[in-house]
Amino acid sequence: MVAPSVLDFAGYGAALLGGGALGRCALRRTARRPPVPAPDDATAAALHTLLRAAPPLRAGLTRASARRAARPLRHLLGAEAVAIVGARPDGDAEPDDGDGGGPDGGRLLVWDGTGAHLHAGEALADALPVLGSGRPRVLPPEALDCDVPLCRIRVGVIAPIAVDGRVAGALAVYGRTAAPGRVRAVGEVARWLGNQLELADLDLARTRAAEAEMRALRAQISPHFVYNSLTTIASFVRTDPERARELLVDFADFARYSFRNPRDFTTLADELRSIDRYLLLERARFGERLHFTVEVAPEVLPVEVPFLSLQPLVENAIRHGMHGASGAVHIEIVARDAGSEAAITVEDDGVGMEPGRLREILAGGTRERGGGGGIGLANVDERLRQVYGDEYGLVVETARGAGTRVRLRVPKFRPAIFPG
Repeated sequence: MVAPSVLDFAGYGAALLGGGALGRCALRRTARRPPVPAPDDATAAALHTLLRAAPPLRAGLTRASARRAARPLRHLLGAEAVAIVGARPDGDAEPDDGDGGGPDGGRLLVWDGTGAHLHAGEALADALPVLGSGRPRVLPPEALDCDVPLCRIRVGVIAPIAVDGRVAGALAVYGRTAAPGRVRAVGEVARWLGNQLELADLDLARTRAAEAEMRALRAQISPHFVYNSLTTIASFVRTDPERARELLVDFADFARYSFRNPRDFTTLADELRSIDRYLLLERARFGERLHFTVEVAPEVLPVEVPFLSLQPLVENAIRHGMHGASGAVHIEIVARDAGSEAAITVEDDGVGMEPGRLREILAGGTRERGGGGGIGLANVDERLRQVYGDEYGLVVETARGAGTRVRLRVPKFRPAIFPG
């Protein structure tokens, strides 16, 4: 016996409800009530099918995602065929290869099921009124005009796929009948498709926001640090050419690392190597006013950390620690093995800051004079929480005149990131 589809089950459930009413009438005569089978298996099967169709759609409405989602949706709806039409020819960012693009922006992305040679060519034309009006449409047998005796497609139901109030596409479902339950089911599945595409838009927006934050972080490094470093290097060109050459190599290494792919994770060893170059350049600038020590356990050097997660902390320590300090400032970087985690501390013995000012900086609402060091701390704190969870945010200890200590923990094995 073939398992009922969701549409079949919807009709079956209605029959059961009707049967229950008859059962209550019969209760007076027989004192028996007919058993009602639990829909657990059908519900689980429907959820499983939706889970199979969802991941591809998180990439947006493209040909590839439509092809991967169409078959599970066809099985879910118990249909003979399913077509998905996009509302714009460039909506999937793929070149048009002449397979159904329309002059008014429609494009057939996929046909899955029987009757492709008879009906796929008309699917775009069937969907265009829905794309234009945003209202569902039922195609009767005469609209499909199929005179092939063995063709199993007699009617069609087309529903709009809406994303943020606009029609992004249409779901066309073809079969032998168009009962009211089927029409409602197609509409609900189309609404679910729209929800998945809205999630895809949110993912894209989140990715772009993260990249924008990284660009802001790099912009914070770029103008002032670059200017100060090159000015310092230039001051040594005549007095100490060998040191100027070494500093120029350090600057090149730091710049090469800082402007790599922002989505990458990096090892703690590479991050510390870049920080070492940064500190050498700052030491050349400040001279004996700046001292630093780095203490790292060898066990944590291979640990992966978010790219540019430590350099902003060191920059913040120099910027805040030395601003207004009368004597030398010492920066200490410590990375220890803490079991399943790496425990990292960046500490300075400078002037410190008021707790209220610290809260503003961590909230990202304060731009420091000459740069935006506050953006760096807030950026690192947010990225750590996004990747590892809220319990892995920055812990900052500071007080006016008592220096600042920033602590963070990084799991030795970062969580896997699944596509879609």
